[in-house]
Amino acid sequence: MSGIVIVGAGQAGATLAETLRSKGFDGPVTLVGAEADLPYERPPLSKAYLLGDMARERLYLRPEAIYSEKDIVLKLGQPVSHLDTAAKTVKVGGEVLSYDQLALTTGSVPNRLPAAIGGDLEHVFTVRSLADIDRMRPFFARNARVLVVGGGYIGLEAAAVAAKLGLQVVLVEMAERILGRVAAPETADVIRAAHQAHGVDIREGVGLERLLGEDGVVTGARLTDGSELAVDFVIVGTGIRPDTRLAEEAGIGCDNGIAVDEMGRTSASDVWAAGDCASFPYKGGRLRLESVQNAIDQAQAVAANMLGAGVPYLPYPWFWSDQYDLKLQIAGLNTGYDRIVVRKTDDAVSHWYFRGDTFLAVDAVNAPRDYMVGKRLLEMGRSVAPEVVADPDANLKALLKP
Repeated sequence: MSGIVIVGAGQAGATLAETLRSKGFDGPVTLVGAEADLPYERPPLSKAYLLGDMARERLYLRPEAIYSEKDIVLKLGQPVSHLDTAAKTVKVGGEVLSYDQLALTTGSVPNRLPAAIGGDLEHVFTVRSLADIDRMRPFFARNARVLVVGGGYIGLEAAAVAAKLGLQVVLVEMAERILGRVAAPETADVIRAAHQAHGVDIREGVGLERLLGEDGVVTGARLTDGSELAVDFVIVGTGIRPDTRLAEEAGIGCDNGIAVDEMGRTSASDVWAAGDCASFPYKGGRLRLESVQNAIDQAQAVAANMLGAGVPYLPYPWFWSDQYDLKLQIAGLNTGYDRIVVRKTDDAVSHWYFRGDTFLAVDAVNAPRDYMVGKRLLEMGRSVAPEVVADPDANLKALLKP
């Protein structure tokens, strides 16, 4: 019996494998991962792990023994080099594995700087894998000079760790402001102020022209405003893209990720996809989510559907970011908003996104109650009056009552 093969041993792949077992599947399950480490959490990489507050073992989703107990075969450190959907086989190293059903949970890969502008110099790092963090951690010495390229969450989190450890940090964002694609100006203002208070030199509307180097090692950077910086290393936080290489080479349909239907099926027979790599139908279009929550929820849904559940996947997006003493929690998707309502109480602030009178999403900064209420309202399909949100004396929890 060929059983089920899962390609990609991240959060989605590990969740899918365990869900198959918890739902009673007793056939062979093989989890294949390109990295040598056991499946692990990625969010702490640019936070607690980089800071040195989390041991490597604590990153692992499960001890190795758990996979043995659940009869999940691990093939780690072995990338899949070929997928044949007609023969229903994958090539892993020198071995060919047959499958009855295949799940692609290949995740995403970081965007890198082009070699033409110095991206191939040594001491230029991305923030995606354990190996990435292990390579850069020795450079986090007090007063070391680091350039962070990109003002999204990954770049900002890395900048926060560097600042806390006493490095000299310059962050450049070529767009007009940080978090331009994902958060309102009001949220960006709070995050920017925190970084500046910790000495981070944030330069918005300024891009990287090229990196400068000697003997193949980065030594500086020339920016688009003509200025030059001396640097000891560079962190590239310019986003990620879905890892669709294997699917594309196999002729599987892709559309901003591996395209799946509402059940998680790809265009190839008996091939499914979940997590960062998958785009799925959503409100008349297609959506791809890069979050732990989506990786877990979608993997659980796909596992159930591989076993015949036939239940469409309905996402309830939420995200978070830790920077300094700020905990940013986000619920919903702010796409298409035309109004921001600010709710401020004590040291907490939340920004509520509306399109007309329809509540879309909330960014909560050190405001866990606001986040919890906003998240529950979205899950319940309820809106809220903007004037109620704006009233700091209003009891938002009352909105959750039947």
